[in-house]
This record gives sequence, C-alpha cells and structure tokens, in this order.
Amino acid sequence: MSELSIFVDESGDLGEMSRYYLVAFIVHDQADDIERTVSLYERALHDKNLDDLPFHFGPLLTGHEHYESMEIDARKQYLAAFRIFAEQSPYLYHPFIYRKKAFGNDTDRLLRALKMDLANFLADNLAFFQQFDKVKVYYDNGQSEVTHILHDAIEFALSKEAIVYRIVSPADYRLFQLADYICGIELTAAKYERGTSTKTDEAFFGGSSNFKKNYLKKIRRKRLGETAV
Repeated sequence: MSELSIFVDESGDLGEMSRYYLVAFIVHDQADDIERTVSLYERALHDKNLDDLPFHFGPLLTGHEHYESMEIDARKQYLAAFRIFAEQSPYLYHPFIYRKKAFGNDTDRLLRALKMDLANFLADNLAFFQQFDKVKVYYDNGQSEVTHILHDAIEFALSKEAIVYRIVSPADYRLFQLADYICGIELTAAKYERGTSTKTDEAFFGGSSNFKKNYLKKIRRKRLGETAV
C-alpha cells in the first residue's frame, strides 16, 4: 500500500503581530527512506558537540526557548546542519504566503484566500495525490480556523477513506521540524524581497544575494506546484 505523509506548519499569526502569514505543506512519499539523512543530521550534531534539540527556526535565530543561553556561533551551526538535512532529504513542499496588509488585516478575507488557494493547489496536483492509497496529514492544531480549512479542502479533493489526521508535536517528527524550516526560509525570502529584512536575518544569512544562493535557490528545487502569494 502506497502512503503519503503531509506535514503542515505555519509562521506568523492571524492577528496584528506579524506582517506575513505562511502555511507550508511538506509531502513525503513513505517509500522514500529518510532514515539516512536523519542519521547524517544527528551525526553532524554529535560531531559538533551540539545537543539534539527539536529544530525551531524563529527561536533559533532570536535566541529564545531552547537556544536562550546559546551563543550565535552555536546557533549558526544548528542552522547549517539542518540546512544540509533539508537539502538532501526526499520530499516536496509548497508554501502559501500572504502579506496581511494586502487583506487590510482582515482575518476572514485571508482565511478565505487560504482555503481557495489550498483547494486550487490540490486540484492542480490531483494526479500526484491520488496515486497514493493512503494520505496521512500531520498538524499541531495551532490555529483552529486552519484545522477546519485543512479538513474541508483535503476531504473535498481526496477520498475521506484515504486520509488519516494526526496531531503532532515538532519534537516527534523531523519532517514537522522541516516544515518549520521551510516556513522560516520562505518568510525570510519575503522579507528580503520587500526590503524588510532584520539585523538578525543579516547576521545569519548575509545579504539578499548570499541568502538566495546558499539557502533559497537550493530549497526551492523541491517545490511542488506554484507558490500562492
């Protein structure tokens, strides 16, 4: 039986705390072994004398949560190790990216756009999704509105019998951490594109050209379909 895993994560909020709101879809054919790249990533952490922490893009850059007492050089090593894992692992992804100002900070309008974009994305790639006997969707239920949109759009496009929903924690799955990484990279790309990058972005990625060459260009080789903006 062929199985597809979909890991969903988001960046930003639906209120007024952030300029952007992103949702990232990671799709992984379970026939493609990911254990090799996981092992290589864990070995890289061990060789660098770094603890095996659940990767969390935002706090890593800002030095919060697990990274609170960590020097920036150590945090850069975490990012470098995870970047290699992200580039070498077998998966595809699709980001949904929204600049909230374009919706007048109207949450309902933004959610309607997300629902429509998700439905169109599934329809455009229906042949890809329907080749699998079972589709498992992993999400942490971060936003209840997004949970409903995921259920409605996926169940409309795919057979309900083929779908299994699982609530997860980032610590449980490397691919859920990967969805967080994708959100972070795509958010950073949006900031560089609009000239709103921060000193923290510059400290970790350098200028726009360096970021595109060493991070964005390599990760976008794995995109499935077109980016919704």
